[in-house]
Amino acid sequence: MQSVREEKSSSIDQEPRSCGDNSVWAHVSPLLSAACSDLHEGELIHGDNFNLFAAMSALEIMDPKMDSGMVSTFYSIDEAIESGFAPIPISSDRTVDVQCIIDIMDHLLACEATWHMGHSLAQTVFSCIYVLRPDRTSSHALLHSFCRVIRATCRALVSVLSDARTNEEEDLFTMTYGLPFNGDEDGKGLLLLNAVEETICRQLRACKATSSKRRVLEELEPLQTNPQLEEGFCKALLCRIRFRKHFLHALNCMRRPQGRGLELARKHIAYCIAELESVLSSVEFLSLETVENGKNEMEESTTGSGRHPIGFDPNLNKRLSAPTPPRAIKLLSWKKAIDYYVKLLHNLDQICAFKLEPDLDAVLQFVVQFQKSRPDLVARAHLQLLLVQDGKLYGRDTFLTICARSLALDVTKNHGLHLNEYILQLNQLMINLLKILCANTPWQRRKLGKILNDWSIFNVQMGITVGNMMQQVTTPRTPKNGDKSLLILNHIYGWLEEQIHWVALRFLVLGFDLELYSPSEYCMVYWYMYIILWKLAEKAHFRVLIIVHTEERKAKKKEDYSRDMAREDRISLWVLLLKCQTSLAQGLTVMIAALRNEGMCLKSQGPFNTENEKFVQHFGLLQKASLPKYDAYESFSESTCHARLDYLPVYECFRDAQKMAKEIKVGYANDPDKLAEVVGLEQVAEHNIIAVNLLCQDRSLKVSFEFIHHPHFATAVVRRS
Repeated sequence: MQSVREEKSSSIDQEPRSCGDNSVWAHVSPLLSAACSDLHEGELIHGDNFNLFAAMSALEIMDPKMDSGMVSTFYSIDEAIESGFAPIPISSDRTVDVQCIIDIMDHLLACEATWHMGHSLAQTVFSCIYVLRPDRTSSHALLHSFCRVIRATCRALVSVLSDARTNEEEDLFTMTYGLPFNGDEDGKGLLLLNAVEETICRQLRACKATSSKRRVLEELEPLQTNPQLEEGFCKALLCRIRFRKHFLHALNCMRRPQGRGLELARKHIAYCIAELESVLSSVEFLSLETVENGKNEMEESTTGSGRHPIGFDPNLNKRLSAPTPPRAIKLLSWKKAIDYYVKLLHNLDQICAFKLEPDLDAVLQFVVQFQKSRPDLVARAHLQLLLVQDGKLYGRDTFLTICARSLALDVTKNHGLHLNEYILQLNQLMINLLKILCANTPWQRRKLGKILNDWSIFNVQMGITVGNMMQQVTTPRTPKNGDKSLLILNHIYGWLEEQIHWVALRFLVLGFDLELYSPSEYCMVYWYMYIILWKLAEKAHFRVLIIVHTEERKAKKKEDYSRDMAREDRISLWVLLLKCQTSLAQGLTVMIAALRNEGMCLKSQGPFNTENEKFVQHFGLLQKASLPKYDAYESFSESTCHARLDYLPVYECFRDAQKMAKEIKVGYANDPDKLAEVVGLEQVAEHNIIAVNLLCQDRSLKVSFEFIHHPHFATAVVRRS
């Protein structure tokens, strides 16, 4: 317990002075000096209202990491400028000037990547005085245009993240806190940079030209004074300028409504990737004139040359960075920053390559596949803004149209449905679902578990209403518009249950990605997956029947009607994949339960939680959503307590899964991602059949479960003790 000593303020010389706005400041240094001489280690001074909660947010005076008012190198940006910290030009020697500008460009790349990873904009990109005060660089065309484009890029990214509202899920600061962020001249940065690029291109051609051609270009001033270094510096600058230019173009194209700029964005992204390769190849030239550094120092450097850049101080804006103590920031190295941008560009290219079809199954499949690469926040924000625009998919199709298309229904003549209360609620649920699926994995799983209850409540309410409406239609008569609307609502109600189980399955498999399940809990996890998969496959199969019936009815009415056989085959193949996964989950459940019952595998027991408590901790959100509608733990216990290794269904489940996987591979021959997943499922089934045979022959073998062939379905690995 820390003690408190009361000091009499009358014994300390204080000279209050007015600072305007009814504020009175007092010099506190004498008070602190007197207190320090009397306090022992572990003691502190505090007021009567000080408590433990206040201690958690208290600031330690004179601690550089805590006290944002503590003076570091400069009091202000103006003082730094007056002291010559960021000179214009950087050097009177034009060769040195060009070298320093390239270092500034490289360091800004590292700062920007670090900002993307969750650090403050004020302490990363805007730690550069040239970016903070671009008006000072107007006499230096190269530096001025580059800084303007950097600012415009930051503004574009802040706009994307703010519109997607994804900055709340992670620690990325989109607040500017008084930084000079919205300069009117920044929009002209690309025009200025194009002019600079053209000039450097001419300088590069001049240094490559033969003596006869060089006479024609004599009036063109070279980039710097050393002819032997001219070509290398021109190339190093051009690749950095072009990357910056194409990157901003790509971001702007991706923001065009309804995905109209995606094709053009892909071209700019391809240019960006090519220019980054040139940036990397320039390292050898840039490091020639550098004092030899150790290998580790070069690896951690924030510039390609290994030199320290001029004009950067992360403490300049620490008072503006946030209303909290400034963080200690470790910038990404230059090479790691380039690796980050390569990954980001590939993720953005994936988004641009996605075919914007009004097919919800394709959208969900793409988002799940996209998330497997663990994309960063910037890429996920762009994906979300592409999928959801103005409350519609891609900004074009309402979710009623999308849902109806999944069932092969026509809603063009049922305009009243768009205003139906349940359709409006469903529209909002679908928007929320797509936004959640674009979040990072931990946030995504947490939110999916919570919205399951919303979907379940909505499903019950819609079921009651549709059921009552169906009972009122008792007399057979010619179908009218109202009857057609009711039929569509009824089919959407059935489709809704399928989506609920899809969300539940996604919730369960994300637990494997986050490593939330211990090996002793695999049995209950696979049991729950089996229950959800079985119901999901049943609902999906029912949807196939609806589609086939609807298509056949349309074909009878119109002789020239062309059925969408590709869609029917695609959904039927997905149903078969679900059945394959169902058999695998069932086989793993029985296999692990048998190993537990025969003492060959640890049970889910510990000193703190019983198996029932762990069951509730993992699946409480599913049970709250009535998935399943009966006592899940009791059913799990009853279905696994008598399992044995020689139990025939263990073999049958894995053999069925293996057989279905072989059939599915043919259908997914042209889809590499799906084909790889199915091959993994087949290998899991094959190896688990072998493992069960070995364990039946020798019960002394040791068994463990590893995710060798598939990230969510474990393979039994058998070893001798």
